[in-house]
Parts: sequence; structure tokens; C-alpha cells
Amino acid sequence: MIAQEAAGIYSYLPLGWRVLRKIENIIREEMDKAGGQELLLPVLQPFEFWQQSGRDVSFGESLFTLTDRKERTLALGPTHEEVIADLIRRYVQSYRDLPLLLYQIQTKLRDEPRPRGGLLRVREFIMKDLYSFDADEAGLDESYRKTSQAYRNIYARVGLPTLMIEADSGAIGGKESHEFMLVTETGEDEIISCSACGYAANVDKAKSAKTTEDVIPVGQSSEHSKGEAKNLLPLEEIATPGAKTIEEVAAFVGVPTSQAIKAVFYLADGEFVFVIIRGDLEVNETKLRNALKCSELRLATESEVNEIGLVAGFASPIGLKGVQVVADDSITLGSNFIAGANKPGYHFRNVNYPRDFRVNLIADTALAQPGDRCPRCRGELSSVRGIEVGHVFKLGTFISERFGASFLDNDGRSRPIVMGSYGIGLGRLLAAIVERGHDDKGIIWPLSIAPYQVHLCPLHLDKSAVLSTAEKTYEQLQKEGIEVLFDDRDDSPGVKFNDADLLGIPLRLTLSPRTLQSQSAEAKWRTEKEAQLLPLDDLAVRVKKLLDETMKTQP
Repeated sequence: MIAQEAAGIYSYLPLGWRVLRKIENIIREEMDKAGGQELLLPVLQPFEFWQQSGRDVSFGESLFTLTDRKERTLALGPTHEEVIADLIRRYVQSYRDLPLLLYQIQTKLRDEPRPRGGLLRVREFIMKDLYSFDADEAGLDESYRKTSQAYRNIYARVGLPTLMIEADSGAIGGKESHEFMLVTETGEDEIISCSACGYAANVDKAKSAKTTEDVIPVGQSSEHSKGEAKNLLPLEEIATPGAKTIEEVAAFVGVPTSQAIKAVFYLADGEFVFVIIRGDLEVNETKLRNALKCSELRLATESEVNEIGLVAGFASPIGLKGVQVVADDSITLGSNFIAGANKPGYHFRNVNYPRDFRVNLIADTALAQPGDRCPRCRGELSSVRGIEVGHVFKLGTFISERFGASFLDNDGRSRPIVMGSYGIGLGRLLAAIVERGHDDKGIIWPLSIAPYQVHLCPLHLDKSAVLSTAEKTYEQLQKEGIEVLFDDRDDSPGVKFNDADLLGIPLRLTLSPRTLQSQSAEAKWRTEKEAQLLPLDDLAVRVKKLLDETMKTQP
């Protein structure tokens, strides 16, 4: 089906290419039904476009670049928002030109640092990307709805159940995005969801409820913990010998970890950042990166922490100067916390924000985890794995504004075009289909995208009657418009049957001296254990009827 040429670079062989073309045609049909118009944009892009959008920084090293003979820098497009924004700038003038849906099926290139999972994470891939252009947010919402429904239609036609979840927009940017996920134990992404209300989000984006009901302030029982705690006790320094971790300090003082403030140290684009969060929570680095609007984020080393004058295990923002402090919003939902005293062996009791310290930024930076409370209904969150098979983005106007892509409204005022971006990786989709449709014998293709509909498998070709009947059957099947793979190899039945199961073509048609004695052929679906005999008389017509009936039962 495919052959690896280098890390993250694959060739599609004839059978795999046939599947990919069928997927492509289904996608094209659904994009056209949604009102999309197909075009083709260049792989080579002026690097100035990426500088103009500012995404040369956000894409970072994943952006392939090259220099031509005139010393001009070009980019190999990982996506095409910049190119199409420049195109729209030149051709859209008025509100009468909108809305507009344009799409392409094109090769993309990204310098993926860790290619893995076959076609799931590669450096060169084929993608369908559609871009919507609207006059206002209401128009974008409608384009988003129409395209999302087209995606659902595509997944139904290829036999892939998906879940639409909230997602982080990553380097693409924009104010809102959703991923379509195939839920599978082997998935590379974690999905946080609530069975009670249907909330679902990628772990990078997921939220959990962080209310004062989660916190038991010092000196209060759980019955008195609901609502905003207002009994702010005096700040007090206490000795905590031998207690350094959150768990150790909480146990020593006799409070839950949710009553402590955890300190975590990062370098964001080279700048030291002091992050504080409630002790029972973990930092979500994707959320933190987005809050800081930085391209590079990493944990600070022990020596880098020491250079700032902080003591790991005993640090807090109290009295801290000259360091950027980012706080998770959980610190605003409780009172009288335990926090470091900025010297070994000591902590503060009754730490309160903003009475005792200041921060530069407050944001949701917490990692939602299974067992947390749902942010919508307060039900219990759970976790599953999934494979992303599509991503849709509400870009808004940040790219159109930078490229001057505007239009005149009906009052003659110039306004930026509101954009959306919608992508499906074809190879990734193919891989996900195989991941879901297989058994220990091989692939199980849905009929809609199988490389061939019928696997014609004659046995004992040394018998002239078998060979002549097989050749005649092959011709008749083709005349009926049936896609048929003719296995004319002179191999044993075991080899042929094993290969047929491995390839996963939906219907296997077997001819042998035994079936010819009864003037029949053996028909067996890949998904079924038992075969049926079909008369040779009008065999192609009967097979055509079987295929048509099966297609009617599929979306």
C-alpha cells in the first residue's frame, strides 16, 4: 500500500493510491455540495508572506525554507492561509463577493521533529484545506457549521465514527477550533470528556471546574468551604523541616494539597517565568504557552532557578521582584494557602491573593485530568485516546488584517474579511480507517474506498477450465462496471486466501474445480466467516446486485 523512503516520507503504491483517490473524490464531492470551489495554490511561497502574518515565529523550525538562485528565501507551504489571503486581497472588493468558500487538495510539507505512526505524523502529506471568507462573525458561524457538517458526511461515507471536540488552535491561530477524532486505544491524542453533558476537548484545551468547593480553607470543615472564603487570616511563617514537595508540606501542615500553592519555573522565549498554581493541579504547558504568546517554552534547570535567587521547594511570589509571575486562576478561588517562604525549611501559612503578592498575568493554565469536575455540568470527567482526522478553525480577521484583505460593506465602509480554515489530511485519514478496520488477518476496507470491490481468486490454474472461466468472469465483471482485482498467480489456495485477507478487498470471488462442478463460484465477504455459492449463469449481474445492496446499507 505504501513504502517509506525516509523518516516521515512515503510513496503510495498502486493499491494505496487507489484508496487515496477514492477518499479524495468523496472529500471533493462533499466540499462541492457545501458550496466550495476548487482551486490549486502553490507549494512554493514567498517567505515574506510568513513574516507578514507573524507565523514564521509560531511555526518555527517546522517551516521548511530554501533559497533560490537569486538569494530569495522561499517557504514550502505547511498550510496556505497566507497565500490565499493575498489572493483574496486582490480579487474580493465588495460585500457582494461574499461569502466565499475556496478549497484545494495539495501537498504540504512540515519539518516534523518526530515523525512516527506511519502516515499519522509525517513531513510530506496531502491535505484538503478549505478557506471561508465572510463579511461578519455570523457569516463565519454559518460557514463553520456547513463545513463541519460536510466533514461529518465525509467520515460517514468512509465508515469512520468521529467525535467533534474542542481543540487548541496551535500554530494555525484563531479564536476557536475543533478537532474530529476517531476514538481508539492506540490514538496519539488524549480526549477529556463528560458522559453526562457531552463536553469533550483535547487535553491541550480541556478545562475542569475549579471552584471554592474544591478547596477546604485552613481552620474550616468541608461544610463551611462553599462560597467565597472571606476569613483572611494573618500571614504566618512556619518551619517545615524535611518537607519540600507539595505532598510533604501539605501532610506536615495537615491540609489537603488543594490548600497549597505550587511553584513551577519556566523559560519562555528565553525569559524566566515563575508559574504558580493550586497544589492539587498540574500545569498545562500548551495553555501556558498560549497565555504567554511565546513560541518556545521549557522547564528551567536547577542552575537557572538558582541564578534568579530562588530556592526550589520553598519558593513563592511573596516579596519577589524583577521576575514575571503567571498565576493559574485557581489561586483566586480560595484563601489562606500554604506557600514557600523563599528560604530553606520554611513556608508561609495563610497566603492570600492579592493581599500578599502581585502577579503579571492570571489565566487558566491547569491540566484537566480524569476524575476532575466538568466545567459545564460538574459531572466527572473521563479520558480516552483518539486519532485526529480533521481540524476546523475560526481564524477571524488576524490574517486578513495583516494582508489588507478587506471589502466595502453596503454603507461603503472598508472592513476586514472574516476567515475560517478547515483541514483534512488524506493520508492520516487513510491510516485511521485502517486502524479501525482490521483484524489479525489484515485490513478490512469499507466498500466505498476499497482499492477494488471484488478480489477474483481462481484456484488450480493448471486446470484449463478454471483459467478460461476466470478470464471470462473477469471480463464480465468489468463490463458491469465492477472494480476487480484478478489474482492470476499460480500459487496455493492458502497463499491466495491469506493475501486476499491481508489486502482486505470487500468481496472475494473464488473459482475452483470443485465450484465448477456445480457451475458456481464461491462469494465471501471479508467481514463474514461463511461463504455463499453463486451460479455462474449471469454471475457478474448477481455480484453487481450484491455490491449495490451492500452500498445501500452504508451511509
